[in-house]
Amino acid sequence: MAELAFRDGVMDRIRLKESRYDERAYLFVLAALEFCQQRLIERRHLTGRELALGCRDLALERYGVLARSVLEHWGIRASGDLGEVVFTLVDVGLLHAQPNDDKADFVDVFDFTDAFDRNYPWHAVPTA
Repeated sequence: MAELAFRDGVMDRIRLKESRYDERAYLFVLAALEFCQQRLIERRHLTGRELALGCRDLALERYGVLARSVLEHWGIRASGDLGEVVFTLVDVGLLHAQPNDDKADFVDVFDFTDAFDRNYPWHAVPTA
């Protein structure tokens, strides 16, 4: 898959609003949005919970056992951070929110330790 990047000036606008997250965190959330839409029968608005779970699933699919480390390297340490990224993208006009959407919709959707460590879907060969 080709490396995605923002056009000139977009990341500058994002940095003016929020500087805690790496550029790749924003690109990842946009990729996760498309990942979620592709799993639907028909495109529609996603809830914060749906998008957060989609981010979790995409991280596991793309980065496997390193998913938590990759996301944390980008500044995403909890599902609530995904909401911060999403609403920054809304603030700069790259995404649209519904009136009832809220950053709080992303808080505590899943626990990083559970999702990426304790419940990691190991595909080990069974031993006899």
